[in-house]
Amino acid sequence: MHIHIFDSALALGQAAGRQAANSLRKVLQQQGLAHLVLATGTSQFHTLEQLIAEQEIDWSRVILFHLDEYIGLPDTHGASFRRYLQERFIQKVPRLAATHLIDGENDPTAECQRLAGLIRQVTIDVALVGIGENGHLAFNDPPADFKTPDPFLVVDLDLDCRKQQLGEGWFPSLEDVPRQAISMSIRQIMRANQILCSVPDLRKAPAVRDCLTGSIDPRHPASILQSHPHCEIFLDPASASLLPSASAAPKDVG
Repeated sequence: MHIHIFDSALALGQAAGRQAANSLRKVLQQQGLAHLVLATGTSQFHTLEQLIAEQEIDWSRVILFHLDEYIGLPDTHGASFRRYLQERFIQKVPRLAATHLIDGENDPTAECQRLAGLIRQVTIDVALVGIGENGHLAFNDPPADFKTPDPFLVVDLDLDCRKQQLGEGWFPSLEDVPRQAISMSIRQIMRANQILCSVPDLRKAPAVRDCLTGSIDPRHPASILQSHPHCEIFLDPASASLLPSASAAPKDVG
């Protein structure tokens, strides 16, 4: 795991977006087809903007998956992650080779099985992720399941997770935040060849400290990233503010 700290959230996102683009170009040159996982949420705004702006990526040879989606939320809702990706990414790049989005309006068990059948046939080359205020990775809230081999799961969203969604302005009240979602599993995320993790903002500082400096523990789901051989963490001064002072420059961990 490599930790990089930048002077602003914008610079963080730009660096992560450039790295994602460079990785995709390399994969496309080497094997002709790339498999990409995208995260959503406010932490990904600048990363996706930069990725979209990058040149010389043949998007017609990129297959897209994403991390999670609320159960029962229509894609017309402002908080729908399918809508997020359509508006913030898919509609802004040339046509992709394929797009495999999670449909939270389908039967959840059947949808997990459908997506599992698709993702088990491929290797994810690049996965863009974030870390939640409670340390979650995708919607794997603590204590996360580090062991299940299933690529996608039906998960219960804990109170801290739901409060984060409210605080970010996606819902008008806590009661409006769904209580369940479909999430890519921890083990499936860790199967990606490269993971790029964008984590801006002061509200993420406790989770960044707990997940990146403590032991690997299901109570801090994103701590599992410490064990990935090709994981890049992109922080700003606010999100990195509780890390040891020795972390004030880019470094290698593990």
